[in-house]
Amino acid sequence: MSQISQNRDPNHQGDNRDPARAIVTLAKNSTAPGHYPWHSHFRAQLAYATEGVMRVSTTEGRWLVVPQQAVWIPPGVSHQVDTRGPTATRFLYVHPAACAGLPDNCRVLGISGLLRELILRLVSFGNEGPLTPAQARLMAIVPDELRALRPEPLYLPLPRDGRLHSITDVLTAAPADNRSLAVWARAAGASESTLARLFTRETGMTFGAWRQRLRLVTAVGRLAEGQSVTTVAYDLGYDSPSAFIAMFKRNLGETPGRYLAAAGQSDSSRSAKL
Repeated sequence: MSQISQNRDPNHQGDNRDPARAIVTLAKNSTAPGHYPWHSHFRAQLAYATEGVMRVSTTEGRWLVVPQQAVWIPPGVSHQVDTRGPTATRFLYVHPAACAGLPDNCRVLGISGLLRELILRLVSFGNEGPLTPAQARLMAIVPDELRALRPEPLYLPLPRDGRLHSITDVLTAAPADNRSLAVWARAAGASESTLARLFTRETGMTFGAWRQRLRLVTAVGRLAEGQSVTTVAYDLGYDSPSAFIAMFKRNLGETPGRYLAAAGQSDSSRSAKL
């Protein structure tokens, strides 16, 4: 594990060690942007966004969570969270003993209708007192539902090599930057082939694929915050909205408007309509 200074609150629900309560819950609403510095939990965490956009970072990469999606964080994984506006989040904290067969790495999940209702019901139970038999039966369904969910490709792996990190930091701040890897190599004092090999080894992606994933993740976040397709397309360096939409559909299987609608974004309340 990376040597990151992190916070741990022993009274937090995520550090509840009672094995008799397989899942404990927390509801959190915020009207302002927030930053939650590096921390970890004894339990695994499912953070489900009902409103707003979350960005979750670990030493391995970054995940973007839009409404009606959730991020899964295994037990003990150090992470930080950033939000840029009002958010409403419902958390499930799963005891490690109940995590058999669940993912051992972070991922963004599209939440099924059944799991959404289960999450809301479990939150309504609270964490005090014994569960009724009916409540226990509902809770037992959650791990099975989690195992059935497919991950969303809203993950941006981060390299560890200092030369690559300097490049990805610049691109993260300016995703429209179109400089080729050959240009970056000259600035970094390394050969293009060396950087290309490092990118593939450390991120599992080519430089071009990584930059496109950065733009995709950035685009989804901006669209979910209310920016228009046209604005986002040009800001990210695309020649036209249609070129941007084609990239989006190729990666996520839907146009931006349909993807956000499926993720719980109302077409009537968004400027990202098509």
